[in-house]
Amino acid sequence: MPFNVITAIVAISFVLGLGSFVLRAVKGGMQWNKNNRSPVLTVEAKVVTKRMAVNNSDFEGISSSCATYYVSFEVESGDRMEFRVPDREYGMLCEGDIGRVTFQGTRYKGFERKK
Repeated sequence: MPFNVITAIVAISFVLGLGSFVLRAVKGGMQWNKNNRSPVLTVEAKVVTKRMAVNNSDFEGISSSCATYYVSFEVESGDRMEFRVPDREYGMLCEGDIGRVTFQGTRYKGFERKK
């Protein structure tokens, strides 16, 4: 009897984990496809905020961390857009910078500061 309960719990956990993985893969593929079909746009924008999300992990006593960088831009209409940006660009952008942001769907392409 206990063996059947444990087997059922393991099977359910496996199915839920696999389903979650498949769902994330499908959603990611749909977003990738939507971005590819979107036009590349360049608009006047201002850097309004920057943030960093840090993910820490510990595996068998070995700690590591990974940072993801985000920048929010405000366009002429007052709307704000947040993009994930490469670390090298995150460090070069300052809140208050004004210029032109280029993007494709949710994909950040670059920022050119006004001179």
